[in-house]
Amino acid sequence: MAPAPILSESKSASSSMKQRSSTMNGSNPSVLAPSSSAAPAEMHDVPPRSSFAFDSMEDAIAAFARGEFLVVADDEGRENEGDLIIAASECSTEKMAWMIKHTSGYICIALPGERLDELEIPMMVSNNQDPHRTAYTVTVDYRIGTTTGISAHDRALTARALASPSSQPSSFSRPGHMVPLRARPGGVLARRGHTESSIDLCALAGLPQAGVLCELVEDNESGSMMRRDSCRRFADRWALKMISVEMLAQWKREREAVDVPARA
Repeated sequence: MAPAPILSESKSASSSMKQRSSTMNGSNPSVLAPSSSAAPAEMHDVPPRSSFAFDSMEDAIAAFARGEFLVVADDEGRENEGDLIIAASECSTEKMAWMIKHTSGYICIALPGERLDELEIPMMVSNNQDPHRTAYTVTVDYRIGTTTGISAHDRALTARALASPSSQPSSFSRPGHMVPLRARPGGVLARRGHTESSIDLCALAGLPQAGVLCELVEDNESGSMMRRDSCRRFADRWALKMISVEMLAQWKREREAVDVPARA
């Protein structure tokens, strides 16, 4: 079966409405363009903070649901890195290009294991020797509307295709230029990683569970990893919300405890 096409970001509003109608009528469904294609806008003359502080989870989830990037920091005793994370369904060409510019450029996309199994995307290696057990899979490109696979347009298109429930194994060529990561069941409560954070954020925002992520790097000659305080300055410069993996875990713990019924 031929892969379902992804709606181009340049389609008109009328074409978008026709595509939505087609999807609702049960014909060949496809992924719609992101709700907003614009990349973050730089803020000038941002006053320095008197002390470090994360943003609230409520504000972060609301921003994520609007298709905005989040800066997510992990524990200083773990990778001690900050990642840019965005819902794959909201990743436009402009957002992908901006992300590539400000990160290491090794763009990954977190997906639940069951979805990767459905898409027949296997693990990259059978013996994972990564120190943090990051679960890399075989790389992929979306087959329709892409050329080399490495451009911002092609990687954004592949990301949205991976987020689409209508995509099939035949929708993707292997190897490619997008790096899927297999998220552990249970999310950040099972593993304190950016992979699991991406999936949990998508779920909390009510978006398809596929999150695009990459490590922030300093804008200097060494291209060193961006640490907590630098991540905060970067987030303020681009008007992004910043949270930590531990904040997300605490948020989930508190809400799952409320949802558990009392024993009789």
